Amino acid sequence: METTSKTIYLDNAATTAMSDGALAAVTEAMREDWHNPSAMYTPSVEVTAKLNEARETLANITHAVDGEIYFTSGGTESNNTALFGARGRKGSRIIVGQGEHDSVFRAASELKSMGYDVRFAPIDTDGSVNIDEFKQLLSEDTSLVSVMHVSNETGAINDVARMVRLAKKLAPQAIFHSDGVQALGKIPVNLKALNVDMYSASAHKLHGPKGVGALYVKKGVSARPLLYGGGQEKGMRSGTESYPLARGFEVAAEEAARELAVNAERLNAYRLALKEELGRVNDIRVITPIENAAPGILTVAFDGIRGEVLLHSLEKFNILVGTGSACASHHESRFKRLFGLDEAHKEGVIRFSMSCENRIEEVEYVADCVRRCLASYKRSAQ
Repeated sequence: METTSKTIYLDNAATTAMSDGALAAVTEAMREDWHNPSAMYTPSVEVTAKLNEARETLANITHAVDGEIYFTSGGTESNNTALFGARGRKGSRIIVGQGEHDSVFRAASELKSMGYDVRFAPIDTDGSVNIDEFKQLLSEDTSLVSVMHVSNETGAINDVARMVRLAKKLAPQAIFHSDGVQALGKIPVNLKALNVDMYSASAHKLHGPKGVGALYVKKGVSARPLLYGGGQEKGMRSGTESYPLARGFEVAAEEAARELAVNAERLNAYRLALKEELGRVNDIRVITPIENAAPGILTVAFDGIRGEVLLHSLEKFNILVGTGSACASHHESRFKRLFGLDEAHKEGVIRFSMSCENRIEEVEYVADCVRRCLASYKRSAQ
């Protein structure tokens, strides 16, 4: 079997290629709409109007009818703004999911060192928050809760609306934030129905440009800015706004929303076919909860091989996969001990994450390359 000359990219949960539409929109805006939105002359006023149109588009797509959309530099900034900006008095309780992205988990750890009563809500072995244990952590002095909508590690969908109801009942003063970076563009996002107070999103996860994200803040929620300066974004996020990036985000989000149902069906078909083929070549443990997960992620654990070794072996066949969050690649993943895997599988976690650019015809080749890599590794280990 020859190596394909075309790269098969299966790490879309880490980042996605920009769509042609988003790329064209960014290019045009950089060429035509480069004026500073904060200036007072006509070209700048026109850019401000276009920036607000992009904001309104995102609000309409997410049903953000009860609050404001603020543009940020990405999901990490949005998450940090939410946690540090909406924290209550020192000593109050803050609850975050044990499986949160590092931009939430590490921010919460910092808040703990500052004197907050930070509690990490346990997750089940599929990556979703255990609601019963989450409920036990809620107390009247809880000031902030942060639970991701979709797990970046497994694709598991958390029942955020239910957790919001529990939090509002048992901790009426608590602000509820959700990291929606892996949700927007992959599953329906209705902020009015979720009833969250804050919600984070990022453009480069849905074929938009890197360097731009958004934070939704519900009307009446008090949050301090993370960045201070000229008071842009109504004082929530100082710094000259990048309309070209916001425009790219707008177009990518529109495209994702328009094709959401079709893409979900295709991605789920790809995932099921890949799961079946991989099961034929290796003793795998499927971590992703197929019936309750965003359609583009399949996380599995292989027997007797480190995930990093398999990743680099597959790269020789022009197949790119992930071992989890790319943002955490510089340190040991804490998830290896949370998935409940046996000794044979706990080091062999691989995350396959697809996009609309993947084709189901690739699946057989991918599975065959996995088989060859595993066989080669076992021969060399003997």
